[in-house]
Amino acid sequence: MNTLRYDVTGRVARITLDRPERGNGITMEMPRELTDCVERANLDRNVHVIALAGAGKGFCGGYDLVEYAERQPDNHDPSTPWDPMLDYQFMSPNVRGFMSLFHSDKPVVCKVHGFCVAGGTDMALCSDLLVIADDARIGYPPARVWGVPTTALWASRIGDQRAKRLLFTGDLITGAQALEWGLAIDAPPASALDERYEALLERIAELPINQLVMMKLLVNQALYAQGLHATQVLGTVFDGIARHTPEGYAFQARAAEVGFRQAVAERDAPFEGG
Repeated sequence: MNTLRYDVTGRVARITLDRPERGNGITMEMPRELTDCVERANLDRNVHVIALAGAGKGFCGGYDLVEYAERQPDNHDPSTPWDPMLDYQFMSPNVRGFMSLFHSDKPVVCKVHGFCVAGGTDMALCSDLLVIADDARIGYPPARVWGVPTTALWASRIGDQRAKRLLFTGDLITGAQALEWGLAIDAPPASALDERYEALLERIAELPINQLVMMKLLVNQALYAQGLHATQVLGTVFDGIARHTPEGYAFQARAAEVGFRQAVAERDAPFEGG
């Protein structure tokens, strides 16, 4: 594997995002490797629970978009025809990869430290439980331009009003706020994050695998019944559309001119201090 580490300790399978030099930025390879790791854990009769975490200073800074945003691919030229299904086919495999966590037979507990933004939130929200350091930051800034959350789980996780509050602004919340909003199951101080995370994993791992599988299947049916699959199709299509709006074209043109990081800084500048 090139983007992840996979280890098993006792009854816990550990999947670690392992691109710390790039903020664990998501490549097209990462969701596929994630699927393989989840399947490996599910087939291991000794594994009771899956632990998802990120190496380095934060969990995940989203897609590694620097090269993509700066090179202006042909299908992002507004003077040429646009086929929305190209974007849908481009992103759908990633959605399936992220959702391998949700569909996993065994529970997935995600540890968030530092930052969890943009596409990184897809992996976090597809996990069953989130333990977030109280000072960590989580949210979806691409809601401001050039992105839509493809896994479309925000409303399911925090309710429609709070989902709109985040997605109408692209603001981030802290781990402490995530606990208050019901997104996190625990938000310890950063110094106690590992200890509390490991304690939860150990407690879950005490249950028989068959009980864990049944409990997860039972609870997930509620989200299936709410039409999650249809919502995700819409979210994935909208994500492609967001890159082809006038604002989306302008953002990518600016990224090609001054670099992706500067374009993001300019996008986010009006929201600083909010």
